Amino acid sequence: MPQPTPPPAAGTALRGRAVPSGKGATSPPPFPPGPDGPQAPPVRRGPRLGEPPPRPHFAELPSAHDVMICVALPGLAISGEQGRLSGRGLEGFYRAGRRLLSRCEVRVAGREPLAVQARFTGADRARFVGTVCAAPGAGPDPDVVVERTRDADGTELITLRSASPRLLHLPLEVALGTDLAELGEIASGRTDREVTAAVRDSGLRWTSSALSVSVTADPPPTDALASAGLLRWEFALPPGGTASVELRVRQDGAGPVRAAGRTARGLLSDARATGDAPGIEALLRTCVDDLRGLLLRDPAHPADLHLAAGAPWRCGLAPAEALSAARMALPLGTGLAAGTLHTLARTQHPGPGPRSGMIPGPRRDSGPHLPPGCTGTEATLLFPVLLAEARRWGLPERDTRRLLPAAERCLTWLRDTVGDGTYLREPLPGGPVRCETQAHAHRAALLGADLLEAFGRPGADGLRQWAQELRTAFGKDFWAEDRSGGRPAAARTSDGRLLPHLGGAAVHLLDTGLLGGGEHAPGLLDKTRTEQLARLLGGPAMDSGWGLRGLAAREPGHNPFGHRAGAVRVPETAIALAGLAAAGHEKEAASLVRGLLAAAGAFGHRLPEMFAGEQRTEGGAPVPHPAACRPSATAAAAAVLLLTTLAGIRPDAPAGTVTLRPMRTAPAGEIGLTGLRVAGAPFSVRVSRLGLPMVEEAAEGLQLRA
Repeated sequence: MPQPTPPPAAGTALRGRAVPSGKGATSPPPFPPGPDGPQAPPVRRGPRLGEPPPRPHFAELPSAHDVMICVALPGLAISGEQGRLSGRGLEGFYRAGRRLLSRCEVRVAGREPLAVQARFTGADRARFVGTVCAAPGAGPDPDVVVERTRDADGTELITLRSASPRLLHLPLEVALGTDLAELGEIASGRTDREVTAAVRDSGLRWTSSALSVSVTADPPPTDALASAGLLRWEFALPPGGTASVELRVRQDGAGPVRAAGRTARGLLSDARATGDAPGIEALLRTCVDDLRGLLLRDPAHPADLHLAAGAPWRCGLAPAEALSAARMALPLGTGLAAGTLHTLARTQHPGPGPRSGMIPGPRRDSGPHLPPGCTGTEATLLFPVLLAEARRWGLPERDTRRLLPAAERCLTWLRDTVGDGTYLREPLPGGPVRCETQAHAHRAALLGADLLEAFGRPGADGLRQWAQELRTAFGKDFWAEDRSGGRPAAARTSDGRLLPHLGGAAVHLLDTGLLGGGEHAPGLLDKTRTEQLARLLGGPAMDSGWGLRGLAAREPGHNPFGHRAGAVRVPETAIALAGLAAAGHEKEAASLVRGLLAAAGAFGHRLPEMFAGEQRTEGGAPVPHPAACRPSATAAAAAVLLLTTLAGIRPDAPAGTVTLRPMRTAPAGEIGLTGLRVAGAPFSVRVSRLGLPMVEEAAEGLQLRA
């Protein structure tokens, strides 16, 4: 019987395939000094306009931390902070993982505009402003403003505005070029030289054996030179006058980019935040925009949408990350959870066999002390958890019933894989028994049992009994005693040895899941050991001041830039602060809240999936990771989790109640959240500086519980 395969991804998921993950992902050496540097002169030195840039001599992962990524999948527009598309590094317009245009350089009156401002106007659009001194002898003040608005759908609008008191005759030149390379080739430095252009109607065309791409201009250019990829216009601007040229980059025969996030605006609510903390409004707005930009449709089932993991490297479906992000984004509505669950249900392995019911997923780096882990295991355990919690937030019963059989298959796989034992082991023989996996399995068992019981399905009692046995055994088998009070071991080897290193994976022990009545499920640690874990996470070895390190600073193998060896991972930090707050450890949770909010401000409110685990210092800033996705689905959703944790929202839509248990210490001061979704209706809440909540909008009949 043929096995189902995941739907084709719109883009290329590189990490773990063409691009190495973990410690092997490094940034390229810097380019020689030139106009891309911070002290760029207004006149370009090096190749003349229309000449292709020199081919890079390195074969390392291009840096992603210093570019501006406009995202509306399957489209991307990646720009340097100067606004030019120079053909270097990642710069260019992309569609479905293919670079359609790599170079778009502008000259006005023979001069390259001096870049003066670059900013996002949305997740999918950026605006660049430059100036030119066009009139001879006009002095140091520029008399032409050049504005470039670049969109992820492959559109660029170039506008010239005259600030001169005299009529200006301005030639505008735009040099275009492309290598038509796939993102994997760009990442590995294997791109070819530019493809030769041909003149086509009102623009240029490039053709390779794989595809053909055109750039059309409105208005049509006065001149077009194919050999240099050059388009030219002549404008006469009176004082205060403007002139514009719109460029459209299209793959021939493919039609315009139809971004899922632009046609499914209602999938994620227009939530807004206000409050005392600087930037809190911009943070939520930016994260919601980023989530929309990362939305993808299942090609075979267009009604079902899910999130890509992140741009630029992971623009396809990553099951564990998609489920985790949808779970953290539940306060924005349950539609994303439903689409993600329906999409992944179609990928489940059919029976019979040991993988029956499992959701496939790639292996993932686990740091220096453990072999790569199976994200398929994590996804299979997250599936029933997301369904159970989506039901609490208001997923309609008909949708829950449709997805219940797939959740049952996940839970059956869990019980069959554990068998007569106690622990859920690695799919590969001889692998370690991971602490993190037991936390995922325990949560899935308890929330899955709750779900089965609610719909009169068998198996709930067996899952709860196994979860109890796991709690009892875990306390004896996974706690590494030491003179400071001990710690949870990261794993047990096949011969029973503990691997006691302290890392970010331990935060999943605090993420126990939401049951009915606003109560969290019990965890694998008792109260005393939860307090000890809170103390460890709040200590300087783990808390960098910006967020939690993936591996404690004093552990062997610590690397502040390691994916899971010391870098701060934003989603794990948000999960930790939510778990700490739920367990009553507000001091440690508050430190993570303040650190993550400060980091968000330093990153322009668009949080990357990770950044360097360097210790925070007075007046310092978080250090970017050159290979991090930004935007990232789990990082954007983590901001939603952070803000809703401050308000302590715990819904139970089937019971018609919502419990509010805000952080009493109010680490971000007063906060207001509007436009959330609970029980299918708008929900707004305000928490005072004293930690007192007030519901301002809710579904009719929804009862408030303290």
